[in-house]
Amino acid sequence: MLALRAFVAVGRLGSVQDAAGELGVTPGAVSQQVKRLEERMGVALLERRHRAIRPTPAGDRLLGQISGAFQQIDDAFHAGRAEAAGRAGPRVLTVTTTAVLAASWLVPRLGRFSARHPEVELRIETSPRLVDLRRQTRVDVALRHGLGGYDGLEAAPFLKPQMVPVAAPALLRGGPAIGVPADCLAYPLLQDADRGDWRLWFRAHGVPDDPRARRGPSLQEEALLVRAAVAGQGLALVSDFHAAEDIAAGRLVPVIDLPCPTFFAYYFVARPEAMARRPVAQFRRFVFEEAAGMPATAGRGLPDPAVAS
Repeated sequence: MLALRAFVAVGRLGSVQDAAGELGVTPGAVSQQVKRLEERMGVALLERRHRAIRPTPAGDRLLGQISGAFQQIDDAFHAGRAEAAGRAGPRVLTVTTTAVLAASWLVPRLGRFSARHPEVELRIETSPRLVDLRRQTRVDVALRHGLGGYDGLEAAPFLKPQMVPVAAPALLRGGPAIGVPADCLAYPLLQDADRGDWRLWFRAHGVPDDPRARRGPSLQEEALLVRAAVAGQGLALVSDFHAAEDIAAGRLVPVIDLPCPTFFAYYFVARPEAMARRPVAQFRRFVFEEAAGMPATAGRGLPDPAVAS
């Protein structure tokens, strides 16, 4: 059972580390369980492709056969937890987001939520990848950066940071001029953990998909992207408040003056049926209120469409 659970988590998330975080064990334990399952079945189930782990044909067949069974188990657990929380004890709310948003925005504000709603037990998990809330019912809410459009889920933008392409002045002096977004493709691009921000930024500005938008070193934290850009290693796409100090000191310069794309924002994402749960509704109200109270230099808070309508 443990080996199957580990295999399903890795196959779905494409990462041993993310699977370990979801299961609450070490990456070594996950790898060991998967290896035991492969030995027991006599066939390779996972393989590494382009820096990600994907199921082999045999693994893909097995994943399709057993994922439904684990989904039923997760659904039963979630329903039982919700019922028990309604009778007694704290109501548990599990939120997944990126490490950057958790550290720089969410965690410093959680004391206010806990003071307002002491009956809710918050659990914050971080991952650069969007958890599939349609299949992973253990998680209630995802706070994610993107363009919206999460199939089968309800998504509402709550914070619109100013994403700024920056670079060291010396790098730009030695390269071609940048007048339109597509010109950035001529330079090395410093990528976020899941290599998604540059692609989203180009798409939002009408630049056709280009394989160069996926190239370049990938760094887990936005602070590391800023440091790599200061070192002249490439262009970084970061929130303006993360780069403000280095821009003021002249270590970085914005490479192009463009408004932030309309739909490029942080989204509050949940299953439609979860929105009716009291802790989810309370947390959503809190998130939108906190975003609305931010100073303009740190990103623009957006109105809650459920209230505005």
